[in-house]
Amino acid sequence: MLRIEIDGEPPTTDRLATGLLANYGHFTAMQVRDRRTKGLDLHLRRLDDANRELYGKELPGDHVRALISHALGDDVRDAAVRVVVFGVDTPSVMVVVGPPHDPPATPRRLMSVPYTRPLPHVKHIGGFGQIHHGNLAERAGYDGALLTANGVVVEAAIANIAFLDDAGDVVWPQAAWLHGITMQLLERELPTRREVVRLTDFGRYRGAFATNSIGVVAVSGIDDVEFTVDGPALARVQAAYDAIPADPFD
Repeated sequence: MLRIEIDGEPPTTDRLATGLLANYGHFTAMQVRDRRTKGLDLHLRRLDDANRELYGKELPGDHVRALISHALGDDVRDAAVRVVVFGVDTPSVMVVVGPPHDPPATPRRLMSVPYTRPLPHVKHIGGFGQIHHGNLAERAGYDGALLTANGVVVEAAIANIAFLDDAGDVVWPQAAWLHGITMQLLERELPTRREVVRLTDFGRYRGAFATNSIGVVAVSGIDDVEFTVDGPALARVQAAYDAIPADPFD
C-alpha cells in the first residue's frame, strides 16, 4: 500500500520534481491506528512552527488534519503517515500513506559518530548525513548511529535517546536535538530530567532506550559499552506510552 497526495490531489511528475528536487522543506511522521495517532496536537504544532521558520507563514492545523484524513480515504485504518511540506518559495503539503510500522522486537545497538544535524530543532528533509552515518553503522554490525558533538551525546540518527539512572528515572541528553513527539509525550507522563551525557558517562546509567514515531525501543549497547535491558523500568516507560490516548483526524 502506498498513497501520495499533494495538497489533496494525486501527484503529478511536474509537482514532484519542482518541489522535491529543491531539497528544501520539513516534515513530521506518525503511526496511525484506527484513524488515530498519539500527540496529534504536537505534530500539528511542529509543522506550523517549522513552516513559520522556513517559509514565514502559518500552516493551519485544521488544514493538515483534513489533508491527512483525505489521503487515508475511507479504506485505510492503520498506516504510517508522513506529512511533508516542500518547495522553495510556495510550499506544497504532501501526505504519504504507507504500511504501519511496529517497534523492532529486539534491543538496538548503536555506534557513536561525530555528527550533528544542521538546524537540529527542525525536522527538515534532506538528511544525507544521518542516512550516511546510519548506513556506516549498519555495515559495522550495529543497528544505527548515535550522533555526538565533541564527545557529548545528542540524539540517535532518527530518534531521541534516553538513559535510566539508578532509580530508574528517565534522563534525556542536554544538547541541540530535535524535540521528538514521543519524547514530548513521555515528558508529560513520567518524571524526567535533562543533563549533559558524555560518551565517558555511560557507566552512570543502568539502561537506555530510543524513541521516535514507532514508539519505545530498548538500547542494549553503544560502541563497546553494554547496557542491561532493565525490564521493569522499560515496562514502566512502555506502559506510560501505551496509556496515552490517540487523537482522531476526523
